Amino acid sequence: MCGRYAQYSPADAIADLFGASLEIEGLAPRYNAAPTQWLPVIRRRPSGERVLQALRWGLLPSWAKDETIAARLINARAETLAEKPAFRAAYRARRCIVPADGFYEWAKRPDGKQPYFVHASDGKVLAFAGLWERWTRPADAEVIDSFTIVTTEANPRLQPLHDRMPVILAPDVVDVWLDPATDPARLSELLIPCPEERLTMHPVSRAVGNVRNEGQELIAGVADGDASTTE
Repeated sequence: MCGRYAQYSPADAIADLFGASLEIEGLAPRYNAAPTQWLPVIRRRPSGERVLQALRWGLLPSWAKDETIAARLINARAETLAEKPAFRAAYRARRCIVPADGFYEWAKRPDGKQPYFVHASDGKVLAFAGLWERWTRPADAEVIDSFTIVTTEANPRLQPLHDRMPVILAPDVVDVWLDPATDPARLSELLIPCPEERLTMHPVSRAVGNVRNEGQELIAGVADGDASTTE
């Protein structure tokens, strides 16, 4: 599962990295990105142009009656994308990239859960595989574009923390994922754990467990078992 991540690289740097047009303003660094927040996502227009835009985390399928379902659809299991009603249409035609500087997972300890910050070994931005949908609120006709992060089984390095991890795409397959014409068999080949050597991790303050907390200090390393406040 991926329920919290960090995205603090500048928007223009992300746009340059992924060859996308910048269509987002006032993007603040997020060291504790959480569901329901509006976060940067890369989509591909029919023309082939990539664009960086803000979407809300927590998928809202077009057929949803209200917004409550989004809380249950922050992640999408890679193994069932093609079958699940909430994901199969987006999997066919509305795939996206969720740029992230890292993500958090929690290890169980005798005195509670210890969070770890997982990030690229080379310090570069990670490309999570995502899906997006467009939903119209019945009450006022407001249109909301939302996204979910695709997950797969954890690689051996992350298994002590959790049995799932985001699907992290290599740079050379980003366009394969974004292209709506990509053959489903090719897509399934991408939905695998990333190589262990691409990631590193370290324990961080338990303050990250509280969504109200923000700031660079959340990704700073601490001693394993640190009992920092979550307030």
